[in-house]
Amino acid sequence: MESFFLKLSVMLVPGMLAIVCHEVSHGYVAWRFGDPTARMLGRLTLNPLKHFDIIGTLMIFFVGIGWAKPVPVVFSNLRNPKRDMIWVAAAGPITNIILATVSALLLRCLVTVGNPAESGSPTAMLVEPVVLMLAFSVYINLLLAIFNMIPVPPLDGGRVLVGLLPYRQAEALSRIEPYGMMIIIALVFFTNVFNFIISPFLQLGVQLLAGPQSGLVLGVTRLMMH
Repeated sequence: MESFFLKLSVMLVPGMLAIVCHEVSHGYVAWRFGDPTARMLGRLTLNPLKHFDIIGTLMIFFVGIGWAKPVPVVFSNLRNPKRDMIWVAAAGPITNIILATVSALLLRCLVTVGNPAESGSPTAMLVEPVVLMLAFSVYINLLLAIFNMIPVPPLDGGRVLVGLLPYRQAEALSRIEPYGMMIIIALVFFTNVFNFIISPFLQLGVQLLAGPQSGLVLGVTRLMMH
């Protein structure tokens, strides 16, 4: 039970912030390109209760990645649906990369102020919980960005690809969307797509952003996920 509450305290805030900001960015960019649906429904807010999905939240603790209720976007309302869909879809992963970068920079700064390894010192006692949350924030935001760029609709990468392809090929790919989540679940749970594709990009991203603290990021994540 104590282990669960430790995980809750470290993972919940950065996990929810990553997911909520991801969804809000979709709605905000859609609004700027002509679709006010998310704004009219009150979904352009960082209030997690407006985006809460209980299964998606619990999945953060069990598999390390989760989701919120998708922000509704009516693509036909966009001024140029095929082109604008690219920006609406890409907004979520771009937001996660920005959050991961900011978290990594703050992590580097805080570790120089109070090394978490120096447990017991007053500075470390104040800094350590924030360092742990920032370390997990780097990981979860990069994971969300990379996972969502898998080029299978309805994931963001699939919608970006639909927007980039010629109309005939785009229409053929978009027909996959009703079955897309089943395909993704099969890829994640029944193939080595995570180990051979997602994990290498994830580790590279952590190393690029966290630099000398990349070991801390990966170590905190392993601790949280076991």
